[in-house]
Amino acid sequence: MQTQNALIDENIQILRQGIELLESLDDQTYPQVKHRFSEHGIGSHFRHCVDFYCSFLSGVGDGRIDYDSRKRDPRISRERRTAIESLEGIIKRLEEFSGIDNHTPLIVRLEDSGDEADPSSWSWSSVLRELQSLVSHTVHHYALIGLIMQLNGFKIKRDFGVAPSTLKEWRNKVTCAR
Repeated sequence: MQTQNALIDENIQILRQGIELLESLDDQTYPQVKHRFSEHGIGSHFRHCVDFYCSFLSGVGDGRIDYDSRKRDPRISRERRTAIESLEGIIKRLEEFSGIDNHTPLIVRLEDSGDEADPSSWSWSSVLRELQSLVSHTVHHYALIGLIMQLNGFKIKRDFGVAPSTLKEWRNKVTCAR
């Protein structure tokens, strides 16, 4: 589904990439894909991304987003189906979100800022900035997921974990080369 908001569409596209990768794995493999240099596997990265989207969606209506108050549901890290359902739920909510004004002001709690009641723990932002941040944040975690997958012998799509602006640049180079 195409929404009226290009940034929401970009977020949805990124989340669908994650679902596609998750659907290529089986339930036994998903929690096992780790790297010996880290105790965290790909499931932890998917859970972290889900947490950030849930924080955004939970707070944007009130104009107050707290990324430190994440649920950190361990099932998303361990259960492929739970991760897929979480991503699908976020996509559904983003699709319903299409009428929002990108310039709506928000306050966002600074990560690891300490006391939630302290006004200096919060900063001004906008829906636009937070949607941009979610794309960037997710792409970077997908890049880590892709690296872990490759280090474990999996083949991943060339565009997985690549920023939309880079993908656009790649397409432009192909178009210009013709």
